[in-house]
Formats: sequence, C-alpha cells, structure tokens
Amino acid sequence: MSKKKQLGTSVLVNRKQKREAYVLLAPYFVLFFTFTVLPVVTSIILGFTNFNALQIPQFVGWDNYTRLLLDDEVYIIAIRNTLLFAVVTGPVSYIFCFIFAWVINELPPKLRAFMTLILYAPTLAGGAAITIFQIVFSPDSYGYANNLLLTLGTITQPIKWFQTAAYVMPLLIIISLWLSLGTSFLSFIAGLQTVDPGQYEAGAIDGLQNRWQELWYITLPNMIPFLMFGAVMQITSSFAVAGISMDLAGFPSVNYAGETLVTHLMDFSSYRYELGYASAQATVLFLVMVGANKGVQKILAKVGR
Repeated sequence: MSKKKQLGTSVLVNRKQKREAYVLLAPYFVLFFTFTVLPVVTSIILGFTNFNALQIPQFVGWDNYTRLLLDDEVYIIAIRNTLLFAVVTGPVSYIFCFIFAWVINELPPKLRAFMTLILYAPTLAGGAAITIFQIVFSPDSYGYANNLLLTLGTITQPIKWFQTAAYVMPLLIIISLWLSLGTSFLSFIAGLQTVDPGQYEAGAIDGLQNRWQELWYITLPNMIPFLMFGAVMQITSSFAVAGISMDLAGFPSVNYAGETLVTHLMDFSSYRYELGYASAQATVLFLVMVGANKGVQKILAKVGR
C-alpha cells in the first residue's frame, strides 16, 4: 500500500473515532448545556430585568444590583452570615475530611470499610440527623442540652437555642461540621488508595525521613485531582447552605440570625416572585463561588509543584 493510501486510511479512521467519541459525549453535553449552562446564562440575563414570572421581563439595567448592595439591609446580613459560615466550616471541614481519610487509610481493609461507614453515617442520615438536633436543642427542659445544663446548675431557665440570635449561627456551624464528612471524605479515601506504595519506598531511598515529608512530597501531589474535587464540593456546600438553617432556625430566622445568601434568594424567588431580583442574587453568588474555586485552584497548584 502506498504512503498516500496509508495516510488516507489513517485520516478516515481518525475521523470515525472522533465521530464515535462525539456521539458518546453528546448526551452529556446536551444535559450539561440544558441544566447548567442555559440556567446560568438565563439567570445573568434576568438579573437585569424586573420579572415576576407572569409578565414579560422589563429591562431595568443595574437597578437590581444597586438595590442588592445599597438598599437591602437583610442581604448584607446574609452576606456576613454566609461568609462567616463558609470561612469556618469550609476549611475546617476540608481539613477534617482529609485527616480522617488519611488515618482511616492506614487501617486494615475490613476495619477501614467499617470506620468509613461510621463516619459517613451522619451524612446518610440526612433529615433524621436534623430531627435529632431539634430534640437535642429543644427550647424546653426536655431538650437534652437544656436538661443537662439544668442538672449541672449551669442555667436556671431553659435556653431557647434557635430563638436566640446569639446562638443560631454558632449552633449551625457546629452541626454542619458534624454532618460534613460527605462526598469529599469519600473522594479523599479513594485518592489515597490510588497512590502507588512504591513511591514511598523510592522516597525513603531519596531521603524522606518521616510521615509528614511523605505526605507533603508524595501523597498530596498524587491527590491533586481529588483535592480539587473535594475543595469544589466544600466551597459549594459552604456557600449554598440553606436547608439546615431553614430546618433548625426557621424561615425567616429570629433577627435574620440564620439568613444566608441562598435563603435570601429563595425568599425572593419562591415566595415573593421577584425573579429578576433573585436572579441578580444568584449571579452574585455564582461569581463568588467561581472566585473562591479559582483561589483554591491556585493554592492546590502550588502543592502539586
């Protein structure tokens, strides 16, 4: 066969392989565009309109963003609460997920599987876990927390935990941390399983003297994709907190102590039907998440060098 025919055959084979790949990827791209790209673009556009879901959207320019940042006092409270929640729960939960995964990875296989299930159980419990905390922090003397404090003589009257603004956010943070060993935790365990044990032997020959050096020079660089995935999940869950606040602190919470960016967005989208204003809020939240993810990517890129 001549070189031209071989080249022609190779080109045809490559085109066929690419065509098959495009066909296989098409369902994912259709779903991704329909349920991710299109809603984001639509939200950005609606953020510049006055839209109540019944009438045709009316273009209002930057009015929604001006109102959001200058005239909406509750939104400022939501920003403060969300940032506090994200700054505390995001890094702390991320570190805890990795530490627990790192420790559990050293256990024998059967014990490792059992401990993984035990630590992941609160996440599986879901609504049942919320019910447990509602009982623990019940505002009467029958709540476990109040009963214990009354028995110890620490307090003389039951504390209305989620009806007292000062307690709302600290309790939400503590409960969220207890429930935080979720997808990131499982991804870290999976990532640790992919590290080649031979690299540790090679590291010992090259002069690594302790487990901390192995962690920094071998384990973490090999886990960059898993660390990145875990970071994205933690950032998303930290900034998108809503359910736990609404279930425990109510909606709206006392003095908006449990108000977050997402609960504020839900208020205007699901109850007031100010969808243009809600879309502006969603756009701001989207940009904040993107910025946080970019920052984490730069930090993790330094670890991988």
